[in-house]
Amino acid sequence: MFSTWLVHLAIWCLVQAVIENCRRGDMIASTDSVVLPGSNITLSCRLKQGEQCKELIFNHSEVVLAYGRHTFSCKCKSNGKIICGIDIYVGNPPDQPGNVSCIQYGRDGNLTCTWDKGRLTHIETTSVVQLTNETECLSFAEESMNPKYGSLNLTKLNFESNYTAVVTASNRLGNASSLPFTFMLIDIVKPHSPTDILVKFDNVSATNCTVLWQDQQQTQSFRLRYRPVNSHSWNMVETLNSTRYNLHDLKPHTEYEFQACCKFHPSRGIWSDWSTFRIQTPEAVPSGLLDVWYIRQDMDSQTQNITLFWKVMSKSEARGKILHYTLTFQALNQKSPRMTDVNITTQTHYTRVLPKVDYNIMVYAHNSKGNSPPTSIITDLSILDLPPPQSISVKPMGNNSILVIWEPPIESTAFINGYIVEWAKTRSPEPHLNWIKFPASNLSTIISENVKHDVCYDINVFALYRNRAGQVASARGYSKQEAPSAGPQVYTAVKGDGVWVSWEEIPGHQQMDCIASYNIYLQKKNSEEGPKVYVIHKETSRNSFLIKNLQRGVNYVLWMTASTVAGESPKGNEELVYLESASEWIIVSAACIFFGISACICFVQSVQKALCSFLSVLVPQWYRKAIPDPANSTWAKKYSSVEDELNVHSNQFLSYFSSFEEPETIEVEEVFIKREPVAFKDIPIFSYIKNSEGHDWETIENSFKKQESTEKNSEYKPLALSTPDDVVSYKCRLPYLYKKVVLEETEQIQTVSEYLTNPLTDMTVNYLPSNILPPIMDKNEEGNEFECKSFSIFPTTPLLMPMFSCGGKLTLDTVKIDCNSFTN
Repeated sequence: MFSTWLVHLAIWCLVQAVIENCRRGDMIASTDSVVLPGSNITLSCRLKQGEQCKELIFNHSEVVLAYGRHTFSCKCKSNGKIICGIDIYVGNPPDQPGNVSCIQYGRDGNLTCTWDKGRLTHIETTSVVQLTNETECLSFAEESMNPKYGSLNLTKLNFESNYTAVVTASNRLGNASSLPFTFMLIDIVKPHSPTDILVKFDNVSATNCTVLWQDQQQTQSFRLRYRPVNSHSWNMVETLNSTRYNLHDLKPHTEYEFQACCKFHPSRGIWSDWSTFRIQTPEAVPSGLLDVWYIRQDMDSQTQNITLFWKVMSKSEARGKILHYTLTFQALNQKSPRMTDVNITTQTHYTRVLPKVDYNIMVYAHNSKGNSPPTSIITDLSILDLPPPQSISVKPMGNNSILVIWEPPIESTAFINGYIVEWAKTRSPEPHLNWIKFPASNLSTIISENVKHDVCYDINVFALYRNRAGQVASARGYSKQEAPSAGPQVYTAVKGDGVWVSWEEIPGHQQMDCIASYNIYLQKKNSEEGPKVYVIHKETSRNSFLIKNLQRGVNYVLWMTASTVAGESPKGNEELVYLESASEWIIVSAACIFFGISACICFVQSVQKALCSFLSVLVPQWYRKAIPDPANSTWAKKYSSVEDELNVHSNQFLSYFSSFEEPETIEVEEVFIKREPVAFKDIPIFSYIKNSEGHDWETIENSFKKQESTEKNSEYKPLALSTPDDVVSYKCRLPYLYKKVVLEETEQIQTVSEYLTNPLTDMTVNYLPSNILPPIMDKNEEGNEFECKSFSIFPTTPLLMPMFSCGGKLTLDTVKIDCNSFTN
């Protein structure tokens, strides 16, 4: 073991090696801790004195290829514990720094040098800049940790001296220095950009201006460039020695971008960054002519309709925002002084109904600076032959464009000065929406403005006869051929022996093309036969169609599709069609007639009585028994309220008594006592009155008055109780104050069973005293009246009444009040 250690020690002494000391042992590498890729490393491990391990495990030799850190360890085989370990780093020596440059921002700024570091070293590398001049040598360590580019801020240097800069990079594997970079500060100082750029326009012209800027750095040379904002090319003004410059021939009402830069010396140094300023030039009088054409139509023998169209001027011609258009109409061939009619519009078309004469029409565009030169249109009523172009054809070109081709009209005596091609979405509410004017030599064009690939367009071509549109040649076109993506929504309605079919247009975004035809499919339901197809061409379609001669009593299924040149759409919704047979119609008609006649008969009074008698036999016997309500009697309604009040004790008794709707005539005695004895007597409530029938009874009012008079004149006074014991003693000595006045038992009592068996018997007998009962009517008359009034074709009560009714008033046969009924 000792001999082995001596061998390793000898090897380490012969070559440069690295050793790692640990607590339990040491690990030795045959190379430095930083090596190049592909280096072969020999490793050894030894135990410190006192450590026990029969066998060590470690790599005796290793070739390292990957960049970065590699860790090796030595372990004891018996227990797997680490004895020691060592780190080896793999990297590259530094490359020669390149592209060394130095720059200083502003006259009083700091010098900054930069360079390219080359390839990555993967190990720690430092860079130093050595700066020398005639008198001194300065060294500055790199501050930036960027792995690819180096930079360093240097202290303020002498502005007039020549300097040489050298960058040296070094690490554990080597070092490298850059080529010398020699400079003067005047060559590398970059001024700050000019500030406060200002553009002034004179009041005479909107195309001339003066550009001014500020600079406080004692720079001697300037550059200026400018362009319209929507342009990519610059107009450059080189090498100026002043902070102002006059520009000419700018475009009116155009936004311009102006930029300026500077440097300290005309031939040396670095230009500053551009400073930017934007401004819009003023407006100017419009310079362009409006391109106008018109359509003339006769309204009647005396008036005509003239519609004029024109395009919006280009921006360069408008030279400002067009506020409105002015149109003047001057009638020609008039003996009286000619009157000029002035009209203003903001649209690009104008319609006017005028007397049927020739006119000189002038059209101007107006902005804030004035009017454009006028466009003159002279109408001519003598031009009558205005044939349309011939053989118009339309072809899809894809990419949202359509090719339109036409041929000149047949021979016409009028002069043709151009063509108008206009297009709009099919069935668009706005005609003449998009149009282009072409010279007479053009017989084809490709339209792409506002064209979509999934829309059908109506395309019209006019020939212009002295700027007047002649007869139109029309076609339909599209930019791409596709079948519709959906079918029409269909509706059906039976009409006679057929069915009326109507449908909605397919939405525009689903048409995909121009619809050529509609297809109606009609098939018997659950039939193996194919459907019958009805083809309706788009030109003749009014979105409806009548299918005749269908079989009655048969179920049909109907649906629709739409077709274009490219193909047929999927089918739309299905509709079930059924025509009722003749026998079904007869049954329905007969039922309607029967119910109609029955309804009319029921309004006849004699028929109503007969029907009432018939229905009364059918309903249960108990339903016909009417239960009279005593609360509805004449007496109860007339004497239901009490006008006067009794004294304290009378109120207690009478309020309890008057709460009943149907009171009996009973004898009530109220007793007034002196202080010692207690006595009571009943006082009649009613004074006697006499009605038209000769009955006499007392009124409540008279009885109460008598009672009050009696109390006043009596020596008795109401009972006064001063103590609770007196109250209790008084209550216990009270007799029953009320009692029922009983008539003969045979007249008073009638059982419920007897009443139900004969409901028409007058049940008011003995319910009230006989002296106040109204005379009993004749039973036959009463029954007839009930029969007439109780029946109606629309009864107010349900046919089957409930067996027991909760309505009406209940009366008690006996009313008893004992002393326990009174409370404090």
